[in-house]
Amino acid sequence: MTKTTWLFFILTLITGVMGLSATSNDWHTLSLGACAVFASAWVIAAIVGRRFKFDPVLR
Repeated sequence: MTKTTWLFFILTLITGVMGLSATSNDWHTLSLGACAVFASAWVIAAIVGRRFKFDPVLR
C-alpha cells in the first residue's frame, strides 16, 4: 500500500475508535462521519494505488 493509503487507513481507525468511545452524542456523530469519509478515501486510494502499481505501461 502507498503512504497515502496507510494514512487514510490510520485516520479511519482513529476516528472509528473515537466515535465508538465518545460520551457526547455530538462527538459520536462527528467522529463516525469523519470515519466514513476517511474510509471512502482509503478505498479510493487503495484502488488508485493498485492501478498504478500493476500497470505494465509504467514499468
